[in-house]
Amino acid sequence: MQMLNVDRIREDFPFFNQEKRYIYFDNACMSLKPQVVIDAVVDYYSNYPGCAGRSAHQIAKRVTDGVEEARKTVGKFFNAKHSEEIIFTKNTTEGLNIVARGLGLAANDIVLTTDKEHNSNLLPWQVNPCKHVVLLSLPDNTFNMEAFEKTLRERRVRLVSFVHTSNMDGVTIPAKEIIKKAHSHGALVMLDAAQSAPHKGVDVRDLDVDFLACSGHKMLGPTATGILYGKKKLLEELKPLAIGGETVTDSTYESHTPEELPHRLEPGLQHYAGIIGLKSAVEYLKKIGLENIRKHEIELNKRISEVLLDNEKIKLLGPENPELRGGIFSFNIKGMTPHSVALMLDTAYRILMRSGAHCVHSWFNKHNLPGSARASLYLYNTTEECDRFIEGVKKLLG
Repeated sequence: MQMLNVDRIREDFPFFNQEKRYIYFDNACMSLKPQVVIDAVVDYYSNYPGCAGRSAHQIAKRVTDGVEEARKTVGKFFNAKHSEEIIFTKNTTEGLNIVARGLGLAANDIVLTTDKEHNSNLLPWQVNPCKHVVLLSLPDNTFNMEAFEKTLRERRVRLVSFVHTSNMDGVTIPAKEIIKKAHSHGALVMLDAAQSAPHKGVDVRDLDVDFLACSGHKMLGPTATGILYGKKKLLEELKPLAIGGETVTDSTYESHTPEELPHRLEPGLQHYAGIIGLKSAVEYLKKIGLENIRKHEIELNKRISEVLLDNEKIKLLGPENPELRGGIFSFNIKGMTPHSVALMLDTAYRILMRSGAHCVHSWFNKHNLPGSARASLYLYNTTEECDRFIEGVKKLLG
């Protein structure tokens, strides 16, 4: 593991070439894009905008090859056993919904989630005929393993669907241990990896996870790209969320023959430019090294936390130890709304960050909070930017 050469990395991102020097601390929402990703997308639209898997001409074949190369690259990135275990989606939300709708859950099936789920891993269970059970976190927002084991013993859980790393406070659950315990009680496990896949190594076979969904736009990839991983046998059993073009090999007026994986779960024309761009993003992340990125984010978070958490006006979400929060510093300032904090830092210091409920309204409503201001860090952020953020927050504190 090595220290990141952040100055060199920033040269790869056109965003930092602007005359105005913004500080981009909204990475949990969407990451910036390196030039290699932009070039891959432009190359598709400029040179081979064909239909993958549909037309027989040579340009279409080039697109087909590009998409399947991307599938193999993404599969290796997550250490999937088969490339067809990678389903391309628009985002994490779509991936989670494919599983939620495709499992065919009945009214007596129990789905267990945490109390910190993004709406994308909450609402699908509210509109599903299954029984939804919420597992409460410990007071510091870390995972309550004792309560989890008790729930598994006392109830027949069909599916455990947990956020791997929380977008609200940055806390990562002990996924491997959770999966092992869930499997020992006959439950399937799905992980929302939207906030973990861009920042730390995620090995689906080492975890033995059944399903995993993440978003390309949070991991340097184009918007409207996502990934659903599933064990091949389980994906084959899913009822497709949508069917139509490319999902069948044949049809009559009365019936149809479904395609094989992965195409049976990828209806219609796909975002080919985005998928090809996502391949470049994954290759870029692999070259930098996920462990290097994780360490860099924690060091930046330590720099912020060591200074700001000494002030009693600041209320942090999650544990004080930055190593348990990765690259997320989510907080409130006494006497100020989250939006006013973010707007003032934007206006005075050009710090771009998130404020509000972060699509985790349920948790904030339960705790009677309006939301939080959230600084989320990534591989291209610098210590100087953190110092500027500290300076700005101190100014707000008075």
